[in-house]
Amino acid sequence: MVFKMKSSHKETENKTIRFPLSLTQEIEQAIKGEDVTFSSFVIQACEYALDNMEKNSQKK
Repeated sequence: MVFKMKSSHKETENKTIRFPLSLTQEIEQAIKGEDVTFSSFVIQACEYALDNMEKNSQKK
């Protein structure tokens, strides 16, 4: 499965999270020129990780 960025608007809740500076820089570079916000990218990355964790857990 390939991670693809998409834009979407959903009901949200604010959370405060700290990122290593190097990670924020990598994310900013990855979304540069894309129609995606930093928050949207992080949400999609988390959803992708959760989806793959579930699939991997089912294989055991």
